[in-house]
Amino acid sequence: MNDEIDGGVEPTAPVWAAFGDLMAALLGAFVLILVGVIGMQMEASSRLAHEVKARQLEAQRRQTLEQALAGPLAAGRVTLVNGRIGISGSVLFALNSDQLQPEGRELLKSLAGPLTAYLHDRDEILMVSGFADDQQVHAGNRRFADNWELSAERALTVTRAFIDAGVPAASVFAAAFGSEQPVSSNADEAGRAKNRRVEIAPVPRSSSVSNAAAKTQNAHE
Repeated sequence: MNDEIDGGVEPTAPVWAAFGDLMAALLGAFVLILVGVIGMQMEASSRLAHEVKARQLEAQRRQTLEQALAGPLAAGRVTLVNGRIGISGSVLFALNSDQLQPEGRELLKSLAGPLTAYLHDRDEILMVSGFADDQQVHAGNRRFADNWELSAERALTVTRAFIDAGVPAASVFAAAFGSEQPVSSNADEAGRAKNRRVEIAPVPRSSSVSNAAAKTQNAHE
C-alpha cells in the first residue's frame, strides 16, 4: 500500500538549480550593461579629448593670426573689428589704381600663411571685399568706369595676391561694394581715406558666394 502511495508522487525539481540559472542570467545582464557603460564612457572621453585638441589648435591658429597682425595693427596699417581685417586703401594702392604697392604686397604675404592656417579644417572661406569713397574716379581715367569697377578690381588684385602667396584658390573669393558701405563720413579727406579700403573676413563656405552676391546686388539697387 505504501508502494502505491509513493508511486503516485512526482519528484520536485531542485530549487537551487533554478536559482543558480537566474543568478547567472542576472550576472550576464549586469556584465553586458557594465561593458556598455564603460564603452560609452570611453567614447565620451575620446570625443572630449578630440574637442579639447581641436579647440587648442584653433586657439593656436588665432594666436598666430593675431601675432601676424600685431605689427600692422600697432602701425595703423590694418584694423581688426568683429573678426574683419580692414586694410587702408593707401597701404595697398595709389589713388585710382588697382596695382599693389610694394608695402601692400609685403603685408598681404605676411597674412597669407596665418590666414591659411586659420582656415585649416574649418568650413569657412575668405571673402575679400573692395570698398571706395563717394568720389568718382577721375574723368581722364579710362581704366575704370566707376567706383564699382575700381573696388571690384582692387578686391580681385588682393585675392590673386593671396593665391600667389599660398592661400588655396578654393578658400578665397572677391566681392565689390563700391561706395555703398562707408565706415566714416565722406565729408572730408580723412573720412574718405577710411572708406577707401579692402576688408578680409572668414565666412561660412556653404553660403558665402550667394550672400555676397545678394549684398552686392542690393547695394547696387
